[in-house]
Amino acid sequence: MKIKEKLTYQFLLIFKSFLSRIGANNRFWIATILSNFIYYLIPVRKKVSKKNLKIAFPLLQDKELNKIVQKTYKFFVHNLIEFCAFPTSINEIKLEIKGEKYIEKALKKSNGLILVSGHFGSWEVLGNWIGKNFPIFTGVAIKQKNLGAHKFFLEQRELSGTRHIFKKDSINKMYDVLSQNGILGLVSDQDAKRNGVFVDFFGKKASTPKGAALFHINKNSPIIVALCNQINYKNYKINFIPVNTLDKGVQEITQTYTKILEENIIKNPEQYFWFHRRWKTKHE
Repeated sequence: MKIKEKLTYQFLLIFKSFLSRIGANNRFWIATILSNFIYYLIPVRKKVSKKNLKIAFPLLQDKELNKIVQKTYKFFVHNLIEFCAFPTSINEIKLEIKGEKYIEKALKKSNGLILVSGHFGSWEVLGNWIGKNFPIFTGVAIKQKNLGAHKFFLEQRELSGTRHIFKKDSINKMYDVLSQNGILGLVSDQDAKRNGVFVDFFGKKASTPKGAALFHINKNSPIIVALCNQINYKNYKINFIPVNTLDKGVQEITQTYTKILEENIIKNPEQYFWFHRRWKTKHE
């Protein structure tokens, strides 16, 4: 690692130590102040998020859209702080689990399980719980450009036993997880450029990763959508929703789980990562 990357890693370790000592109330207070500072003074991707929200909720007025954007900053700053404070922070929250039986039922088929999620809710809390409760859980991730940050984030996620495969690794590694009757975690809601399949997302065509559908068709592995909602800063709810794939092709399967994600975003729009350019690739 370069000196800058080593310093990043050391800073994050110190930051983790600090956050782990101050308690959930103080971490929430810090997140509130920091998110307001970013929202008003360093509005990173503020225009992008508002533009996306306008596509998703065309009937909302500017005042309402701005309020959601501000809440979105607060939500994700708080989640990042809580993630940095793992495992202390994870031990201070209460979790409600719904639909765990679907995972157990799926794994009895011995074809592995494809767990689809999105940039919605507290996905780090979700990954931590799955890693602790199931023996083989491997998430497909993207490497951070800063190797110091990459090392820190990887160590935080692997505290629970979660394993990782990176997008540029061989696809055979992903099939191996399913062959071992493991759980393969895919985040399937970012723009997939021309490699994706176009499905409706809030009434507009969006290029969407089709990996989950292809893995299902090739391995007959069940697909379950996994989401984690934050109820308040100390209470979270994890929900597992089986995806009906009977007699469906790649586009139909992808549309099915995308619709499930959309329905949950509508209920808690401030918990979706509106900052990425979801509709960047235009549908011809």
